[in-house]
Amino acid sequence: MNLKFTILLAIFIGLLPNLILGQTVLTILDAETQEPIPAVLVKINSQNKEISDEQGRVILDNQKVEDVSFSHISYAGLWVKIQPNENRTIFLERKTNSLSEVVVSTFGSSRSLMEQDAAVSHIGEEEFYRFNETSLVSAFNTKSGIRLEERAPGSYRVSIRGSSLRAPFGVRNVKVYWNGIPFTSPDGTTALNLLDLNNVKKADIIKGPAGSIYGAGNGGVISFTSKPIDENAVQVNLGLGEYGLVKYSVGVQQTMEKSNVHANYVQQKSNGYRDHSALDRKVLQMGANFFPSDKQTVSTELLYSDLKYQIPGGLNADQVAENPQQARPGSAAQNASISQKTLYGTFVHDYDFNDQWNNHTSFYVQTTDFENPFNLDYKRETQYGYGGRTKFSLDDQWAGFPVKVIVGGEYQFSNTSAQNFGNRGGQADTIRFSDDLITTQAFLFQQLEVKWTEAIRMTLGLSENFSKFDINRTIDASAGEPYAVERTFDPVWVPRLALSGKLNDHSSIFGSISSGFSPPTIDEVRTNEGTINLDLEAERGVNYEIGYRASYWEDRFNVDISTFYFKLDETITTYTNEQGVVLFQNAGATNQKGLEAQLDYALYRNGLSWLQEIALVHAYSFYHFRFKDYVDDGEVYSGNKLTGVAPNNLANQINLKTRAGLYLNITHQFVDEIPLNDVNTVFQDSYNLLSARMGWRKSLGSQYDLELYFGAENILDEQYSLGNDLNAFGGRYYQPAAPLNFYGGVKFKVRY
Repeated sequence: MNLKFTILLAIFIGLLPNLILGQTVLTILDAETQEPIPAVLVKINSQNKEISDEQGRVILDNQKVEDVSFSHISYAGLWVKIQPNENRTIFLERKTNSLSEVVVSTFGSSRSLMEQDAAVSHIGEEEFYRFNETSLVSAFNTKSGIRLEERAPGSYRVSIRGSSLRAPFGVRNVKVYWNGIPFTSPDGTTALNLLDLNNVKKADIIKGPAGSIYGAGNGGVISFTSKPIDENAVQVNLGLGEYGLVKYSVGVQQTMEKSNVHANYVQQKSNGYRDHSALDRKVLQMGANFFPSDKQTVSTELLYSDLKYQIPGGLNADQVAENPQQARPGSAAQNASISQKTLYGTFVHDYDFNDQWNNHTSFYVQTTDFENPFNLDYKRETQYGYGGRTKFSLDDQWAGFPVKVIVGGEYQFSNTSAQNFGNRGGQADTIRFSDDLITTQAFLFQQLEVKWTEAIRMTLGLSENFSKFDINRTIDASAGEPYAVERTFDPVWVPRLALSGKLNDHSSIFGSISSGFSPPTIDEVRTNEGTINLDLEAERGVNYEIGYRASYWEDRFNVDISTFYFKLDETITTYTNEQGVVLFQNAGATNQKGLEAQLDYALYRNGLSWLQEIALVHAYSFYHFRFKDYVDDGEVYSGNKLTGVAPNNLANQINLKTRAGLYLNITHQFVDEIPLNDVNTVFQDSYNLLSARMGWRKSLGSQYDLELYFGAENILDEQYSLGNDLNAFGGRYYQPAAPLNFYGGVKFKVRY
């Protein structure tokens, strides 16, 4: 027997079992590195199980076409139809577990967190869905430097590095985008409570001034992104909880050759923990994406939100001690509440002119009907507005250095018809004053990025900002004569300089100097008791910051640390008159020094064991915020702690995952004592919140996903306010939050 015949015979004998038994050989590789992946769990129709070896190879005994699933703790799951006798390579996408893998879009560029030259936080889909799915609050509060408050169901307030000082209600001094489109009104306010978790997949947050490319707002920028449409599916969710909580949603999505469409409807209702704190929110989102060519995409969205919630009002300390569930006297009798219906339509166009030039242009139109009976008055508003943003980007090389140039602009306009009435038993009474309000906001921006070496990148940004409001008072019951006023703010140049340096493949540093400004909102100038404060000046600030990021131990250990000094001039603060109306004033300056750190690590990770992962996350912030040059009516507040800001915040998370689909998420939050007035005589006590969610998440074949979950909030039964009224008249600082309470739900998804 010659050597050639012997080799052929050996190959035939080796392949004979595969040919006879219908065996399939699969090789599983990392999609990016092409390296084999051991310990991948491979199932045929969720039953027969195999584990890939050190070469990433697995042999299946399938006699027909089968649905085969691939799962690994470090990789995204995958379902593939496998033919019998098929030798095939399977590529798995790595999950975003490290700073170098989490990609965020900030300052016009999409880069990993490791390469960012600013203090940036990222909230992914898993982080949003590790709590009760009724609000955005808990996920935001796990990030250092970010605090989202909900004084009553549906009443949001956002604070990024203490920026809630001038926001007694609503979202101010923070710019918000949704799918790249301005979601903040030109008057500087944001109706964040219009969005439901179903409208959001992830959020990227810039902490501190970002005016060089995003316009007004010293607090920072929140950019929300909706879920991508990548499969044909129908999903239904149902959630239940205490205090009459019911939430359900239905969503459908359909992909086609060069387009996709989707629709989602959600309704959430609850009675609330406190008297007169019921919520009813309905949100409908419909959209479509079109891909007419390789060069361009077109996206449209229609968002309709019908929001109603009651306002229980603030309590003083004696009322909290007597009964924390009671509403402020008069709130129920006067039907203090918000009713808001908003329609939001968007159009987005992306076009690649060539490999170097591209353009992103977005446009929106919006209408809102707003009704707000309150203890002291009754407000009605009808608003329409529109706006858009365009950005041109160039990737090129100049003098041998890679550069990226971004130029563009943003414009917003709104027209509001606003009437304030007396409130008689929850009904609009005699009109007190009526205004036609027009606000415009615009800015031009340009940015240059230069990559000096493989490790060092510089960013230089600049914007020129314009803002104006007109108030035409058509009815004034007290003055009698109509009149008109306007305020045009001088154009403001806002620069930013940043450097980032890559120390090695696993660590980097950054430093930045950025300027910001924030003009007063129309609600701060035109107050509820009828006065118009034209003397209110815009806040101006400068932020100095340095930071360090690193991933160690095969990306299982990640650290993100930054320290900053923010100097704010013409700080806008609140005070309350004897009637309980919130008013605003400039209060000199503030010095804000802080340290923020986030640490996450996989304590245990083993794709072969039943318990696949134990991961821990810690987020800490320390703030030394003080008033400077602040004198009011002879009272000197200079050196006092900044109102509404806790000096220490700590969030801890424990996440457990199993191969069987069981999971457990535990969250602890510590909030230090909070000064509730400028004179620093009243403080919210420090408190600890403990929450947990456990559930079972499973794919039932290639077509069905099922999840069951159960959770508890405020397990330690703390008495606290998730948002206080600052400088409140009569000591009505407190908005008590719910004690220990439970929730649960089910999710079901069908692919077709």
